[in-house]
Amino acid sequence: MSLSPHDIARIANLARLELSEDESARILVQTNAFFDIVEKMRAVDTTGLQPLAHPIEAIQEVALRLRDDIASEPNQRQANQQTAPAVENGLFLVPKVIE
Repeated sequence: MSLSPHDIARIANLARLELSEDESARILVQTNAFFDIVEKMRAVDTTGLQPLAHPIEAIQEVALRLRDDIASEPNQRQANQQTAPAVENGLFLVPKVIE
């Protein structure tokens, strides 16, 4: 996949960026170089390979420092909702924004 100058102009417009011609040309080259790298990576056959949890795992054993998933903070829902304009059944009420 490669982008054209028209694509760069459209992306800049969507991002509300004003780019000079030099900036557009430089971004076009950099972006297409990035897509070239992605295409090379996609071309590598990875069938039968297990994904690594961490990149260094390819050369040494990695011990993940996991902790038990326990609640360590007290429940302060009521205290947090005291300043809310509207609360019902423990939930914040907000105005409807989508018709």
